[in-house]
Amino acid sequence: MATYVLIHGGAADSWCWGPLAAELRDRGHEVVAPDLPCDDESAGLAEYADAVVEAIGDRGQLVVVAHSFGGFTGPLVCDRVSADLLVMLQAQVPAPGESPGAWWDNTGYGPARREADLRRGITEGAEEDPRSFFLHDTPADLAAELLAEHQRHQAATPFGEPWPLEAWPKVPTRFLMASGDRFFPPEFMRRVVVERLGFQPDEMPGDHLPMLGHPKELAERLEAYRAES
Repeated sequence: MATYVLIHGGAADSWCWGPLAAELRDRGHEVVAPDLPCDDESAGLAEYADAVVEAIGDRGQLVVVAHSFGGFTGPLVCDRVSADLLVMLQAQVPAPGESPGAWWDNTGYGPARREADLRRGITEGAEEDPRSFFLHDTPADLAAELLAEHQRHQAATPFGEPWPLEAWPKVPTRFLMASGDRFFPPEFMRRVVVERLGFQPDEMPGDHLPMLGHPKELAERLEAYRAES
């Protein structure tokens, strides 16, 4: 039995992991999915990692899964606990000393997003409904519940802090991207992963939250990674 440690992204809570957590528990695993202090203006990256490490406690056989902005926290956790595997799920990949706020310009996100939006017929500056932008591949009931009940204020504090690690933690790492994500376009994500982690990402269907739209397939992917690690 493994312990899956699920780290959510910004302006969110652990609810988003519910369908995946159920799949993993059905396979006999334990799941730890803490709520990060994302709405606490006094909390920075260290406090985000503290929240996860505290939730882990003395559990072992850890598979850490970090989603979106959770990509800045997942490696910090793996630097402090003995993890068997780190899976970056459609996650931001930090560089040593880089703040989350600087990540967007450093990776060329803006031009890449504009190009991807134009290919979809979205003109620059146009507002897009989050259901078609973030959640177009998520079941409608889950998308509605997320937007109505599980969006949180995201404090600015961690975005000004440099990522503190001097190098990637010594833990086997995989990157799994959602090929239909419109927030982090696939061409952009492939390039960033290769440039920063040195390998090609794996791909699965989904929008920005594949744990809601494809929990069974995601569980199967994670289990395959765990078997290979």
